[in-house]
Amino acid sequence: MSVVIRRILAIAILVALKTSTFIGIAEACTRVVYKGPNDTVLTGRTMDFSLDIPANLWIFPRGMQRNGEVGPNSIQWTSKYGSVIASSWDIGTPDGMNEKGLVANLLWLVQSQYPALIKWESAGLTVGAWAQYVLDNFATVAEAVEALSREEFVVVTDVIPGTDKLTTVHLSISDPTGDNAIFEYINGRLVIHHDPSYTVMTNDPIFEEQLAINEYWQTVPGNMFLPGTNRATDRFVRASYYLNAIPQTDDPRISVASVFSVIRNTSVPYGISIEGFPNLATTQWRTVADQKNLVYYFETAITPNTFWVDLKKIDFSETSGSRVLRLTNGEIYAGEVSSEFVRSEPFRFQGL
Repeated sequence: MSVVIRRILAIAILVALKTSTFIGIAEACTRVVYKGPNDTVLTGRTMDFSLDIPANLWIFPRGMQRNGEVGPNSIQWTSKYGSVIASSWDIGTPDGMNEKGLVANLLWLVQSQYPALIKWESAGLTVGAWAQYVLDNFATVAEAVEALSREEFVVVTDVIPGTDKLTTVHLSISDPTGDNAIFEYINGRLVIHHDPSYTVMTNDPIFEEQLAINEYWQTVPGNMFLPGTNRATDRFVRASYYLNAIPQTDDPRISVASVFSVIRNTSVPYGISIEGFPNLATTQWRTVADQKNLVYYFETAITPNTFWVDLKKIDFSETSGSRVLRLTNGEIYAGEVSSEFVRSEPFRFQGL
């Protein structure tokens, strides 16, 4: 047996041992950032979850009065930028893009540990509004990193609807310049990874370990061997390889199709169940955000079409109101759908 194969098997065994104890709710997303010529930047992600996770698309305008939803100690803010987001259960924002092309994605991270309530020395923000706070307030990754690094509030977790499982996520953001940042709460402390090269993220393990695993796999020719399971570490490696292998183009038809092809490659077949893998999570929906052209693409696993929202066609003024595109009853859409949103009171973020 060659040295390379032995090392591959050793890593596979280590990952299996490390993840085998995580029993319960499963979530296994993948996120990639594509950078092409002429300032082309796109962010794609899958939403993988072991429970049905109803999603709707929302348009939120500027000037919305927001609340951190954790009681008297909640932060307060007014949205500076309008956004298009995908909701979860209409109680949280796991994904979206604002009118400046900043994209925010929440992915599961079992190792997340948020500050204990008794240790708060600042205001709080419910975890379901973490991504929305970023979309509402910042135009670039650098702005968000500078502000969030001051830790003027802490993120407060809550249970997943219908379960007693706490939400444990990390946050990735990207902007039209191709800059990237990852935010994680490890052992109750905020850890920020900020670098334009951080173009791939999955859920577990913590991002620092994801980078270490990928560094090893970069020594293995991807056109000869790639890890093929649905584990987060394998999806990270495949996404990294294919992200660098797809065409470099500023043609939005090709770039969008290419990014979708990468995240479909890292998706988990719908409804799959494998004995001995209780954390396997099937892909429920996918998004690709074209940050140069300000177009937000969306597809679900149970409807036949990909559709999109052109943010340039949206009125984000303070008086325009919030609007929703319902997806929870198997609705089918095609093409550009900004005109099909209807006025609706905004959902309230789940909090304490």
